[in-house]
Amino acid sequence: MDLARDGMLRGNYTNGKSLVLGQVTLAQFRNPEGLNRIGENLFEGSLESGDEAIAAPLTGSRGSIIQGSLEASNVDLAQEFVDLIQYQRAFQAGSRSVTTGDELLREVVNLKR
Repeated sequence: MDLARDGMLRGNYTNGKSLVLGQVTLAQFRNPEGLNRIGENLFEGSLESGDEAIAAPLTGSRGSIIQGSLEASNVDLAQEFVDLIQYQRAFQAGSRSVTTGDELLREVVNLKR
């Protein structure tokens, strides 16, 4: 099977022939910011986004489809590192308080003896 930039899905057979099996279409919204997020990378239309306009790739301002490629990460790496450092410091502070509490408990037990 091959998926072309224009969304055409073709089946390739062992006899050398190929047949168009269908076409992948893309939806476009007047206000993409108005889409409702319903998952990690899943959205649905809303009144704010407007109705979807569905058409083939490479028509209007729609993009193309690239077979076998992966989308680059949408994560802000710098912000993730800042968050990681903050979580690490919070963990260290928590573990220090547990260690301090343990030491105090040991002192109390030793005083009682």
